[in-house]
Amino acid sequence: MDKNRIEGRHGAMRWHNTPKSPGMPVEVNAAAVQRSNVPLPGEICTGKPGQKSAEAIVVEETSRSAQKHSKVAGGLTLMKGRTDEEGIDPVTDKRTEDASVRGELESRDGGKHGDPQERTMMEVILDPSNLAAAWKRVEANKGAPGIDGMTVEAFPAFAREQWPRIARALMEGVYHPAPVRRAWIPKPDGTKRPLGVPTVLDRVIQQAVAQVLGPLFEADFSDHSYGFRPGRSAHQAVEAMAAGWKEGRRHAVDCDLKSFFDTVPHERLMNALREKVRCRKVLGLIRRYLMAGVMLTDGTREATPCGVPQGGPLSPLLANIVLDPLDKELEARGHKFARYADDFIVLVRSAKAAQRVMAGLIRYCEGRLKLVVNRVKSRAALLKSCVFLGYQIDRRGKLVWSVKALHRFKQRVRDITRRNRGHRVQDVIGELRLYICGWLNYYKLSATYTEVLKLSEWVRRRVRLYYWKQWKQPRTRRRNLLALGISPEEVHKASRSRKGYWRMSRNSIVHQALSNRWLGEQGVPDMRAIWIKLHYGPQARV
Repeated sequence: MDKNRIEGRHGAMRWHNTPKSPGMPVEVNAAAVQRSNVPLPGEICTGKPGQKSAEAIVVEETSRSAQKHSKVAGGLTLMKGRTDEEGIDPVTDKRTEDASVRGELESRDGGKHGDPQERTMMEVILDPSNLAAAWKRVEANKGAPGIDGMTVEAFPAFAREQWPRIARALMEGVYHPAPVRRAWIPKPDGTKRPLGVPTVLDRVIQQAVAQVLGPLFEADFSDHSYGFRPGRSAHQAVEAMAAGWKEGRRHAVDCDLKSFFDTVPHERLMNALREKVRCRKVLGLIRRYLMAGVMLTDGTREATPCGVPQGGPLSPLLANIVLDPLDKELEARGHKFARYADDFIVLVRSAKAAQRVMAGLIRYCEGRLKLVVNRVKSRAALLKSCVFLGYQIDRRGKLVWSVKALHRFKQRVRDITRRNRGHRVQDVIGELRLYICGWLNYYKLSATYTEVLKLSEWVRRRVRLYYWKQWKQPRTRRRNLLALGISPEEVHKASRSRKGYWRMSRNSIVHQALSNRWLGEQGVPDMRAIWIKLHYGPQARV
C-alpha cells in the first residue's frame, strides 16, 4: 500500500494530501501517519495517539509513557461502532441532529478517528479542570476515611505519587474500586440507616464522573424532581407542597420506598445509563462501583448484588436516574407532586383519588421499577396530617416544622448542653451556634414566630444551666457572680443554694448575672433575631 494513503471513515481509502471536498471532510491523525507507513485501522480510528495520555492530562509525564499508552489503546480497540447509531450520517459523514443535541460530552464507543480535539468521555472525566473541581468538592465536604484509613488531608500527597498509575488504569478500563466502609446513622424512629463510606480516592473519582454525567441527564429530568440537582433545593419541594394546598388539593399520597438505596436493580440502572452513555469504560467503572461490596465492622466483606451505596457522590445522580421514569409516569397521569431523592408526595383533591393513586403507585413501583413500597409508612391521607421533608401544613394552611422535627431539635440541644460533658463553655456555645443557625436556615419557611420565642428562651436557659454546672463549687460561683455585678448581700442566696441545676437556671440572681445581653456577647445565638433576618432580610430591625 502506498504510504501516502490512509484508512478514512467507514473504511473509504483517501489520499491524506487531497483537498477536502464539501460534505466529506478528510480528517487525518498526523501522529498516526508519522508512526507507521501503513497504520492499522484501530490505530487511526480509535487510538488517538496525537492526544495526551491520561497520565499527561493529570501530571507531567514523559512522551515515552504517552506513546506506550496510545499504542495499547490502539491495539485493543476495533474499528466498529462508527455508524449512524452513534449519530454519524453514512452519506454525508457528518453528525446527525440528535448527536449535535447531545453535545461534545457524549461518549463514543471506544475512541474514534476524527478531529484530534475530540475526546472520549473518560478523557473528559480525567480532564485537569474537572478533577480539580471534583477534589475541591470532596475537600469541602470533608468526610470520614474509607476502609484504607486515608483522610482528606492525606490525599494530596498520595495523589502526587500514585495518580499516574490510577489514571492509566482508568483509561484502560481496569481500575477496581475499593469496598465501601459500613457506617450507621441513627434515624428518628430509633432504627439505623446503613451508610457506605467510600475511600477518598473513590470519592474524587465518583465526583468527577458525576460532574460529567450530570449535564447529560439533567435536561431530561422532571421539573417536579428537586433532590441533588443544580439550582434546586428541598425548600422548593416544600413550597410545591404548599402551592398544592392553595390550589385546593387537601389530600395526599405519602409514599415511602423501603430501603430504596439498598434495593435498586443494577441491570435496570445500567440500561438507563446506556441510553445516554456509550463509553464502555465509563459504564464498566460505574458497574464496578455498584458491585464493589461493603466492608463490615467485623472485617468481613458483603457482596452488593443490588442497590446503590448511600454515601458516595455518585449515588444521588444514580437515584434520580432510577426514579426518573416514576416522575414521567406521574406527569403523564396529570398529577401534581414533588420528589426529593426517594421522598415524594402526590397531591390530589379527594380521598377517593388518593386511594386510587396509592394503588397505582404500588403497582408501578413494584411491577415496573422493581422497588419495594413500605406499606406501613405509605398512606393516603389528609395533607395536613402528612409530613414532607420535615414540614407540614398547619390548621391555618401555613408551613410549619413537624412535631418530630421539633423533638429532634430539643434532643440535639440537650446533647450539646449536657451538663456532664466537661467541655469548655466556649466550645459548647460554638457547637450550639453552628447547629441552631443551620436548623433555622432549613426551617426558615416555617411560620412559627411564637414557637421561636419560646425556643430562644429555652436555649438560653440550657446555657445558664451549663455555666452553673461548670462553676460547681460555691466559692467559684460567688467569685463569678460578683464579677458579673451581683451585690455581695445577694450572692450567698444563690452560691449556697442546694437547688438542682435546672431550677437554678431560672433563679432571678443567676438570670440577672447571665443576662440575655451578656449571653449574646459570649456568642449564644438569639433565635428570634436569626428568624427575623431570615424572613425580612439582613437589614431588618431586631
